[in-house]
Amino acid sequence: MAATVSIGAGPHELLIGGEWVKAADGRTFATIDPATGETIAQVAHAGAEDVDRAVKAAAAALEGPWSKLPAATRSLLMNRLADLIEANAEELAQIEALDNGKPVTIAGKVDVPGAVDHLRYYAGWPTKIEGETIPVSWPNVFVYTRKEPVGVCGQIIPWNFPLLMAAWKIAPALAAGCTVVLKPAEQTPLSAIRLGQLIQEAGFPEGVVNVITGDGETGAAVVDHPGVQKIAFTGSTAVGREIGAKAGRMLKRVTLELGGKSPNIILPDADLEAAIKGSFQAIYFNSGQACNAGSRLFVPKEHYDEIVGALAQAAKSTRLGPGLEPETQLGPLVSAEQHERVLGYIASGREEGAELVVGGEAALTDSGGYFVAPTLFSATSDELRIAREEIFGPVLVATPYETLEEVARRANDTDYGLAAGVWTRDVGNAHRLAAMLQAGSVYINCWGLVDPSTPFGGFKASGIGREHGHDGLDAYLETKTVWTAL
Repeated sequence: MAATVSIGAGPHELLIGGEWVKAADGRTFATIDPATGETIAQVAHAGAEDVDRAVKAAAAALEGPWSKLPAATRSLLMNRLADLIEANAEELAQIEALDNGKPVTIAGKVDVPGAVDHLRYYAGWPTKIEGETIPVSWPNVFVYTRKEPVGVCGQIIPWNFPLLMAAWKIAPALAAGCTVVLKPAEQTPLSAIRLGQLIQEAGFPEGVVNVITGDGETGAAVVDHPGVQKIAFTGSTAVGREIGAKAGRMLKRVTLELGGKSPNIILPDADLEAAIKGSFQAIYFNSGQACNAGSRLFVPKEHYDEIVGALAQAAKSTRLGPGLEPETQLGPLVSAEQHERVLGYIASGREEGAELVVGGEAALTDSGGYFVAPTLFSATSDELRIAREEIFGPVLVATPYETLEEVARRANDTDYGLAAGVWTRDVGNAHRLAAMLQAGSVYINCWGLVDPSTPFGGFKASGIGREHGHDGLDAYLETKTVWTAL
C-alpha cells in the first residue's frame, strides 16, 4: 500500500528572520511530483529583495542572540533538532519520496537517519572548538589564537538528497556559530520548508537559519550578496565553476562539492557475487542521481561476459514505480529536464557505437512521470560521451581491461575525481590501487559508504574543500591571532 503525506497547495512561504512570508514581488513556482508530472504545491519564489532581507536577518542573529549563547546551548539546540527530525521521520521520508521521487524505503533508511546522524555528530563540536597558545621568539609577548565563525553562510543544496544535503550544510555551520541562508533546489523545496518549521520548533533564535526557495536566479543572488561571507554549494561542475569564479572575485570563502564520473574496478580475484551486487547499487541507487555514482565499470576481460550478463539480468528484474509505493526499487528521475537529458545521453551512446545491453528507453510512460529503465552499455572506447560526461541517471558503461596499470591509467583519465571503487580479495592490490586512483573517496569491496566523521569531497573538477568531520567544521571557522605585549 502506497504511503500518504498531506502537503497543502500553498503557496508555501519563505522563512526569514523567524517569520514565514511571501516573496516580496508575490511570485511563486510549482513543485512537481516526478512520478506523475502533476503539481504538488505552489512555493514562494524568492528574488534579490528577499535574499537581502534573509542575509540581514542572518547578520542580525550573528551579531545578537546567536553569538551570545554558550557553546553548550548550541549543542543542545542541534540535538533537539535531530530529535525532532527523528520524531517526524516517517513524514519527512514521505515528503522526499513525493517531491524527489526516490523510494520511501530509501528515504527512510538513508536520507532521514543520515540527517539525524549528521546533526548529532556536529552537536558534539561546539564545546570542543579551541584556540591555542603559541610560544614565539619575541620576549615578553603572549600569543594565542581564537577560532571564530566565518559569518553569514549561503548554502545552496541539490535536489538528489534534499534533506540529507541540508543537514550536511547546516550542521557544521551551526556548530561553528555561523548563521545560514539556506536555498534548496527548486525541484525539491518541500523538505527544506519542513526543516525550517522544525528549526523553529527546536527553539533556535530568529534569523539563525533562513530558508529561501527559488531557482538559479535566487541562488545567484545569494552568491552575489556582499553580506554573505561563505558559500557552500553542491551541484553540477558547470554551476560550481561559475560560483567559484564569483567567490574568487569577491574573495569569499567557498566549498564546492561537484560532479563525478567515478570508476568502479573489479579485479580478477574479486568475490564476483559481492562485486556484481555492489556495482549494481553503485550506479542504480537513487536512479543514478548521485554525484559519486559508480558510472564507469572496469571489468577483467576473462570475467566480462559473466559480470555484464549478471548486471543486465538484475536490471531487467528491478521494479520501477512511484517513490511512495513501498515495493518500488527505482523511482523516477527528478524532472522532465533531467528525463530528457538522460535519454539524450542514451541516444548519444547508441549513435557513437556502444552496445546497448539492457534498458535504453523511457519506462512507465502512461504514468506521466519521468521514468527511465536501468540502462547498461558495453563499450571498448573511453572516449564516448557516455564514458566521459556525467549523466546523473541510471546509465552504466562497462568496459573490459587486462592489466592493473592499464585500468588505473584509464580510471584516472577523467576531469573528475570524486570517488572510485575496487573489488578484490588481494589486500596488496587494493591499497596499491587506492594510492594510484585520483579520487577523494576510494571504496574497497563496498560503495558509497558515508559517515559524518569522515571527510567527503573531490579531486580535480569534482570540487574544492571537504565536508564532514573536522575538515567540514574548519571550513566554517576563521583563525584569529592575538598578540599581547606584557
